[in-house]
Amino acid sequence: MTIHQILVVDDSKTELYHLSDVLGKRGYEVRTAENGEEAMRRLAELKPDLILMDVVMPGQNGFQLTRAITRDPRYADVPVIMCTSKNQETDKVWGMRQGARDYIVKPVNTEALVAKIKAFD
Repeated sequence: MTIHQILVVDDSKTELYHLSDVLGKRGYEVRTAENGEEAMRRLAELKPDLILMDVVMPGQNGFQLTRAITRDPRYADVPVIMCTSKNQETDKVWGMRQGARDYIVKPVNTEALVAKIKAFD
């Protein structure tokens, strides 16, 4: 599966802009969502090839949202990469248990992020 379309879920407009810019310049089509509800709407509109998921968000957090997405038969095949400032090993383990396929810590190293995305191609 080639990754073309990425859904970035983050409650920080600055982070959404930064990640959209970085990924857009590398040829990815990026859509964004600022919370769990908006993310589910974006998924229903157009299924992405990959999701970058923040953890700390108001309402449904990224762990809960990842669990909901990866356990939904319509979206279970969409890889989720947790992209968060939560850098404890327990956070990473918990994220992977919720269904995330990878985990990257903010501030994001652009080359490391792109390498993780390309690993799904």
